[in-house]
Amino acid sequence: MEFIEELKLLKEQLRFTEKIDVPEGIDNIVIAGMGGSGIAGKIFSEFYTKLPVYIADDYNIPDYVSKTTLLVGMSYSGNTEETISAVKQGIEKGAYVVTVGTGGEIKKYGKQHVQIPDMGIQPRSATGWMLMPLINGFGAVKKEDIEEAISVIEALDINNNECLEVANEIARGDHIPVIYGAAPFKTVAYRWKMQFNENAKVLAYPASFPELNHSDTMALAKTYRKDNLYFIVFGSRTGKISKRISVTARITNSKFRIVDPKGKSDFARMFHIFHYGDYVSYHLSAIRNVDPKDIALIEELKKNLK
Repeated sequence: MEFIEELKLLKEQLRFTEKIDVPEGIDNIVIAGMGGSGIAGKIFSEFYTKLPVYIADDYNIPDYVSKTTLLVGMSYSGNTEETISAVKQGIEKGAYVVTVGTGGEIKKYGKQHVQIPDMGIQPRSATGWMLMPLINGFGAVKKEDIEEAISVIEALDINNNECLEVANEIARGDHIPVIYGAAPFKTVAYRWKMQFNENAKVLAYPASFPELNHSDTMALAKTYRKDNLYFIVFGSRTGKISKRISVTARITNSKFRIVDPKGKSDFARMFHIFHYGDYVSYHLSAIRNVDPKDIALIEELKKNLK
């Protein structure tokens, strides 16, 4: 499947109706996942705040995990060694363990396995399938907001010329992208970084308002080779954040490319800029003549770690 077709699967993924079991009596959630598989847990943690959510993106899980913990192991391939390690530890601690993926070793563990379609695509192209069992299980997003998200995704699939424009601007100056977000889109800034890394094979740096104002502000004004950086900032309808963006740009003499999320609901707005980043990185990969599906170095790393 061509990578552009992988991107266009996203809108259908949000119609995925499978859901994880949420047992009674849990008081915390741990979501274990790495890379493209793990990004779904990070997105969920920004949209669900009724219980503490911890993201385990390592081999280990917190000491407090117990029988009152719901631990969700997310691995598209089902064979991610860090996630399997976390799942095994969760079982040992008595947590209620659920796994999400296309199969593989991880399917053998836990109380429930949510099977997602195996389309032979990159894990980072399956975020919707990985995310929706969490969203559905907790009822974290309204159905009308999901439908709105599907609409804004479809609009980008039809017309992503603005994304091409951004990619061309980055390529013309051999820029390093710097992506600034704000809640509930902090994870999307990180997602853009991942897509630049894997699709376009360029380094990128994410950060979020207002935290970045307590560190990045000084560097924005005084760093060297600032002309090598390309600043992408997600617009905000929160007055305080909007003011921070404009003031930060002015006092540091920085040029920000503002990407305004489309949609009424935060879920739709999140997926608009999420998918916008997909297309920017895809177009940049084409401009640079690199294969967005090539992960040979990651595979070589895995072989050398065995």
